[in-house]
Amino acid sequence: MSLQQLRYFVTVAEEEHVTRAAERLHVSQPPLSRQIRALEDELGHALFERRGRGVVLTDYGRHFAERATAILRQVDDVLAEARARPVPG
Repeated sequence: MSLQQLRYFVTVAEEEHVTRAAERLHVSQPPLSRQIRALEDELGHALFERRGRGVVLTDYGRHFAERATAILRQVDDVLAEARARPVPG
């Protein structure tokens, strides 16, 4: 599992639509869908139910979205903190 997969997953969850998420992420839809499927395969759980042209989170997907969002928030905080500190030397 990569941070990129987590970002992709959270964006699809927020958009509830793979194509809109792909546009927001500036990637094409097929690679985004492949990354989501790979994440689902690695976890052994479906994260989304496909509904018409959109997607909705499964029960497990909702749980995972909370955890993934928290992880990404922590990563973003660490990066912001690192960038704010002057480099000694």
